[in-house]
Amino acid sequence: MTVRTGAVRMPALSVAKSLEWRCSNMRAATLCFALLFTGIAAGIGLAQEIDMVDPSFLTNAPSIPFHPKPHDLTNGQAHSRFGIFGIDSIPNFNDHFFSDGFDFNGNPNRHWYTNTVGNPPQMGRTTLINAPIQPVDVELDDANGNLRFVNGQPLISHATPFVAPVLGSPVFSNFTYSSSSEPTQFSDAVQRAQYYNNMKPDWHTLLVPDPKPALTMHIKQSVHCPTGPNAAGCNYVFSLNANGTCCRFILVDINPFVNGLGEVVVTDISNNVITTKDISTFLYPNVYLFFGNTADCCVLGFHTYVFEPASDPEKRWVLNYSSWISPGLFGTAFTGVTALSHEIAETYNDPFVVSDNVHNLTPFWLAPNGNCGDVLETGDVIEGLPNATFPIMLNGFVYHPQNEGLIQWFKFESPSSALGGAYSYPNSLVLTQPSAPQKVNCQP
Repeated sequence: MTVRTGAVRMPALSVAKSLEWRCSNMRAATLCFALLFTGIAAGIGLAQEIDMVDPSFLTNAPSIPFHPKPHDLTNGQAHSRFGIFGIDSIPNFNDHFFSDGFDFNGNPNRHWYTNTVGNPPQMGRTTLINAPIQPVDVELDDANGNLRFVNGQPLISHATPFVAPVLGSPVFSNFTYSSSSEPTQFSDAVQRAQYYNNMKPDWHTLLVPDPKPALTMHIKQSVHCPTGPNAAGCNYVFSLNANGTCCRFILVDINPFVNGLGEVVVTDISNNVITTKDISTFLYPNVYLFFGNTADCCVLGFHTYVFEPASDPEKRWVLNYSSWISPGLFGTAFTGVTALSHEIAETYNDPFVVSDNVHNLTPFWLAPNGNCGDVLETGDVIEGLPNATFPIMLNGFVYHPQNEGLIQWFKFESPSSALGGAYSYPNSLVLTQPSAPQKVNCQP
């Protein structure tokens, strides 16, 4: 059983699904999604009802990546210092590096281009980016669209209780790191370690959290649920809390989920709750995704953007879906904001998910966790390793943000120009040397 996280191309994966761009006509102008996933693999347990699974379903599930294809919008100059040309979005800057490798068509290539959130590190100064946190409650409906009840309990799972611990987490709250002389946020600390020897001391890229009132996503069960084993044909399955309330976790098929997320995003855009200048988080309560059946589960988050094709400059709303992970579902170290930290850190390094098939493509790399790729997805090269997360005690809570690979690892740079010669951060011992150069799809 496999699932995926990541960015663009999938030849190295054992199951090559192609989830293309999703467009929504829920407003006068069409909005389209580009998707990037954080996922894990899991097994299926016994269920009391046809779409109810055992609470132990997710125990000890490892993580592996999924790379859907973004839309092809080649605009701007690859070498332009101040970001992608012709878009209305968050601050971003371009850079480039030289390293021998192959592109995705198998052609030798040496010149690679990057696009990163914020302003160039050599310019210094602090970039502040508004960061709406949109909690999304999930209501499970029957095939007729009516709210379901099990043993008298409504099947509604609330996200608002997780907003406070997310706000108090290293993603949005300051902590002390070796890359900064003053406490800062997790992703900023990673970026400062990465550009430590190129930045001015006052260079920061910080999120300004902006929590919003909850919205509700309705997920209607398929009238055909199930059509086969492992809940094939079902739009969702669920597990109840020990006290019988909803829900310990909910697993949702990727297609109805993306449709439902699109409705929520469009609502926020239409009401000016999120803007093109924001990095928005859509926070879910232990809601994970599967592909067709629960043997192909689970996605815990993805980063993406919504764009308006008819706009000039093109409007892009950068966002992520991330699920809070309650303790015990995926083991002791994969919990809380692990998925959110992964997605925000990757957003910083690849905000537009290689949408032009140029920026943030890299030489093919092979990570210690077995993942092979050609995209600057800094979390994918570490997820699933024994020391993948970095425990932080903050605001009375132990958080587990994920360690991140640094760009020097993807550049095959030796020695590394990052802080302390590191290839990963905050824990520099996770990646101690760069990937060896690879052939296309890491072929022998």
